[in-house]
Amino acid sequence: MTVRIEDYALLGNCRTAALVSKEGSIDWLCFPRFDAAACFAALLGTPENGRWQIAPSGAVIDTKRSYRDGTLILETTFTTEEGVAKLIDFMPSTFTHSSVVRIVVGVKGTLRFHMDLAIRFDYGRTIPWVETHHTQTLTAVAGPEMLVLRCAVPLEGHGAQTTSDFTVTEGQREVFTLLHQPSHERVSDPFDAEAALAETEYFWHEFSSRCPDVGRWSGLVKRSLLTLKALTYLPTGGIVAAATTSLPEKLGGQRNWDYRYCWLRDATMTLLAFMSLGYFDEARAWRDWLTRSVAGNPDQMQIMYGLGGERRLPEYELPWLTGYESSQPVRIGNAAATQTQLDVYGEVADAMAQAIKGHLPAHPRIEAITEVIVPFLEKQWREPDEGIWEIRAEKRHFTHSKVMAWVAFDRISIVADAMKNGRQFSANCRRIANEIHAQVCREGYNSELGSFVQHYGSTNLDASLLQIPLTGFLPPDDPRVLGTVAAIEKRLMRDGLLLRYESEAGIDGLPPGEGTFLACSFWLADVYVLLGRDDDARALFEHLASLCNDVGLLAEQYDPHERRMLGNFPQAFSHIGIINTALNLHRAEAPAQKRAHPESAEEASLADTSS
Repeated sequence: MTVRIEDYALLGNCRTAALVSKEGSIDWLCFPRFDAAACFAALLGTPENGRWQIAPSGAVIDTKRSYRDGTLILETTFTTEEGVAKLIDFMPSTFTHSSVVRIVVGVKGTLRFHMDLAIRFDYGRTIPWVETHHTQTLTAVAGPEMLVLRCAVPLEGHGAQTTSDFTVTEGQREVFTLLHQPSHERVSDPFDAEAALAETEYFWHEFSSRCPDVGRWSGLVKRSLLTLKALTYLPTGGIVAAATTSLPEKLGGQRNWDYRYCWLRDATMTLLAFMSLGYFDEARAWRDWLTRSVAGNPDQMQIMYGLGGERRLPEYELPWLTGYESSQPVRIGNAAATQTQLDVYGEVADAMAQAIKGHLPAHPRIEAITEVIVPFLEKQWREPDEGIWEIRAEKRHFTHSKVMAWVAFDRISIVADAMKNGRQFSANCRRIANEIHAQVCREGYNSELGSFVQHYGSTNLDASLLQIPLTGFLPPDDPRVLGTVAAIEKRLMRDGLLLRYESEAGIDGLPPGEGTFLACSFWLADVYVLLGRDDDARALFEHLASLCNDVGLLAEQYDPHERRMLGNFPQAFSHIGIINTALNLHRAEAPAQKRAHPESAEEASLADTSS
């Protein structure tokens, strides 16, 4: 039986990540980095496509799990009729090679455990050559890759799997380590797993302890902050949108995408969340990643890049994987990397403006990039694009795209004010921003509906229109904004949560149907705060927070009818929403800071960091 998405927990070391189920099975793991080929791919197929399970042999009466406070160290407690044992899972944060450590600890009585290890390189396809070096070391090699398993319990080979049956009594600890390394290197020396546990706990504590108080939502915010940190590729500062590929937006459907890359939009929003919480080192690392990745001709700027700034992310399918609950195809790579999405220029410009406001040290390339982008964008904003939702059909003049083009020129004008001899440059940016503003209000607003619409000439609604007040394009009490919010509430709300948009035949080139999009619901809560509808904002936020799984994680979407998560997991977009909305609500509840809405466009961006 397929494990529900919300029944997984995340392990990570700021280089790659793994998903482990409540049953103690690691069903997804990519070594040595997020976008590498998985060696455990049961998540998207069957156990024969690779997994590593450690669990009690007999019937389990109860299973509880949690992260150690302020860390990404997972503890799963199994209770059986014979006793209680704990499984500690983590990825060490301090080694050159990525690894996973699993420690079984006897708590009460005597428990029998079974270990089942099926290594399948290349996304569950390649069976490795397995050799025993001595009683406590096993290697698995296929082509350039090697995994090294070390443990003190006896191992047996059964076909293409390695198993072990062992017992733990009260106080006993059995340690398993699985390390990845290039196959041409000599087998790495063993490391002290207990020392690695202490070092990893210190690593995560040092990071999370700096999280400021956010009132009643501090725990949620800290867990989301840890999740975003875990989705950061430490060597470069790039931030992936999610740890997985091809978890479906509709069960059994075709909306299955690879999210293990760095979207400028998602990463920018993560940057702003980091800055809002005072994590400027992470913000600086991402800003530096950005300046490297987008360097070059502005017409070649992409919406997403690889972890190191790679530009070629070719999309292909894996026919040997059945897909999560038969959701096919399973895709690797992402063809949307070649799309045009005007909104990313606005998000990046907004981030740069806020970096200046947050007193990040100046980067010597920022002014040059800004001066090159403006002439390009001055022409490009007039063209249609694929939009924020990455449609794979005819390009359109999406209202949100034009609004974010306005944000680009609005924020660049702010950045230009701080540049040497930047007054004229700033004035030109302001002129273009005013031109875009007038066009959007003329072409993107439908007076009969009393609402802005998804794209010029459409009568459909889109939750991205909530960015109009959030970016300061129009004040929240503008009648056109109020009408848009009311229309979105009426036409996009499903069981208290928002869809991304109203389906139109062929709008995104795929069959219709998906779950509610969690980030959009967070945006609505943020708009409620701007409107002074604090009770509505709190109610919606608490509803969203209740959807987190038992260890505080959210996927991209939620199906309110089936009451289960959908889409890639955990999703940076969703956890950014938790942080931003919690901060907005916390500010609204502080009497000295409470206000009906920001006084300027710049303050709107700084008050709500979701754009």
